[in-house]
Amino acid sequence: MPIKGYDAGPLVAGESLLARRGFWSNYLLAMCSDGGCAERPVPEWFGEDGADTDALSEVLFDPESWPVFRVPAENGPGAVVIYRNLDGDYGTDYLLTHPGGSHAEQIASWDGDFSGTGLTWCELIRIADSPSFAAEGVQDTASRCLLLLPLLTDPDVPEAASARLVTALAEIGAPQDTVFVAAEHLLAHLTRRSRHDPTWASPLSGS
Repeated sequence: MPIKGYDAGPLVAGESLLARRGFWSNYLLAMCSDGGCAERPVPEWFGEDGADTDALSEVLFDPESWPVFRVPAENGPGAVVIYRNLDGDYGTDYLLTHPGGSHAEQIASWDGDFSGTGLTWCELIRIADSPSFAAEGVQDTASRCLLLLPLLTDPDVPEAASARLVTALAEIGAPQDTVFVAAEHLLAHLTRRSRHDPTWASPLSGS
């Protein structure tokens, strides 16, 4: 499947993988695992287990098929998440798509750590809550929010962010007894990261 502006790799639609056990722990667990965490994060935080995670990682990191997750938005920028499965250069690339634009713009990547520009919480939620049902991609708002979460680079996350994240995690299967700790660790990592980046600027802000 072609993505204008992104010419690397054998891209394949990955949206169906969101429903498979092991996806969310593969996608989010690394963000819970930095040195600031006193408790060791585990796949069970997301309602999964190690076997689920290992089995799906073979699909997600297949060099012959790079999964693509499209997050189209109505009347505004959307996003694309791509597993970049180059041999020796595995990572995740994040692109913005613009209404009527001729190509997508890569704004960030995850290679064991985040690099690039990000989104404010308000921008992230605006995209998550504005699915374009006329376009192919992820329409569920909880999944959209969590797919965009690694792009959160905001020094002023509102108090409501925690409750919104808990709701999204619960909707994708995080158990009631772990959903709050999972949300807490995710937000702690993202908030700490934004404070350490004095050059932060949103790609949607014009700055």
